[in-house]
Amino acid sequence: MTSPHPLDETDTLARKKDAFSIPEGVTYLDGNSLGVLPKHVPERIADVIGTEWGTSLIRAWNTHSWIDLPQRTGDRIGRLIGAPGGTVVACDSTSVNVFKVLSAALSLNPGRKVILSDNGNFPTDLYVASGLKDLLARGHELKIVAPEEVGAAIDDKVAVMMLTQVDYRTGRVHDMEALTRKAHEAGALAVWDLAHSAGAIEVDLEGTGADFAIGCGYKYLNGGPGAPAFLYVAARHLDQVTSPLTGWMGHEAPFAFDLDYRPVSGISRMTVGTPAILALSSLHAALDVFEDVDMASIRAKSVSLSELFISEVEARCPQLTLASPRDPDARGSQVSFRFEEGYAVMQALIARGVIGDFRAPDVMRFGFTPLYLSHGDIIDAVTVLEDILKTGSWDRPEFKTRAKVT
Repeated sequence: MTSPHPLDETDTLARKKDAFSIPEGVTYLDGNSLGVLPKHVPERIADVIGTEWGTSLIRAWNTHSWIDLPQRTGDRIGRLIGAPGGTVVACDSTSVNVFKVLSAALSLNPGRKVILSDNGNFPTDLYVASGLKDLLARGHELKIVAPEEVGAAIDDKVAVMMLTQVDYRTGRVHDMEALTRKAHEAGALAVWDLAHSAGAIEVDLEGTGADFAIGCGYKYLNGGPGAPAFLYVAARHLDQVTSPLTGWMGHEAPFAFDLDYRPVSGISRMTVGTPAILALSSLHAALDVFEDVDMASIRAKSVSLSELFISEVEARCPQLTLASPRDPDARGSQVSFRFEEGYAVMQALIARGVIGDFRAPDVMRFGFTPLYLSHGDIIDAVTVLEDILKTGSWDRPEFKTRAKVT
């Protein structure tokens, strides 16, 4: 049973915990890596499989609006990230969407050759950018600087600034509005990765002037392992860009089966192949949990949870070093601590039912999802962590053997 805590007595989001399937005896602090299953999703997927697919068969593309699911899901995500209707679509993977939006952004700035990013960016974004510049073979350069040096590195050579808003290791948050404004003043475009932002912190893509954004559906959005990602294109760019992957779903008339490609108007031009209906249905249904809450409330509770966690860990576990920004305004919905044997400690925690994760070389990550975590959960988690460190129970061979997924 979760320990009582006075802050939970006035928590307006406490009721949401019942919407999720959390195993007995588990304190889940890894929603920044894979979200928890919302209880109603299995029934929804069973209906999609048994009724829609099982009974309607091919007719379900029309009768159950399968064909519009990427756009309908995109609009639901858009509400959480400050994007107007018709500017977000759910499709493909984050990596594929990085390729699409970065290519589109470069096409809008053909006279410039520099892609600017930072060394806190998620590696797949950098891999994709490097591969794209080599594929284009037009003299593009991927310039990588330290996170705090991004602003100073924006100049009249930069075509696109591509950043992840919340650092996957430390939770450090870039100032989206300030950096986007600086990029625009220099004639560059701004691409933002929201993988650790969407559903966790307040985001205002339209208000900050972002040009493009991408993100995944399986972290704070709880869409399930490998859930479809999403991408955003600012309305002002929609009729000027085309996906570099010109598949039939992005065609003006996919069922005319013309041999020439003509992109459809609007965000659908950034789609490619046949939508993954089972996975999209899971993500679409999972987003129900956000319908009666606002991001300001989620963010406020996130800060409260993470502040409590930091204070408790620093008071009770002096062996650990805070790796995240101390200022909550500069931190996303996760807290990271460094410890030389962090991998083994995390495995010992998981064995005791406190689930976080590890990032090399020594970072223990703890994610805070306000819809299903309480302040009492935080106290319970730190109590276990303190015991593991005090007793040295992490110092066992089975906890030091690295698994494929950390």
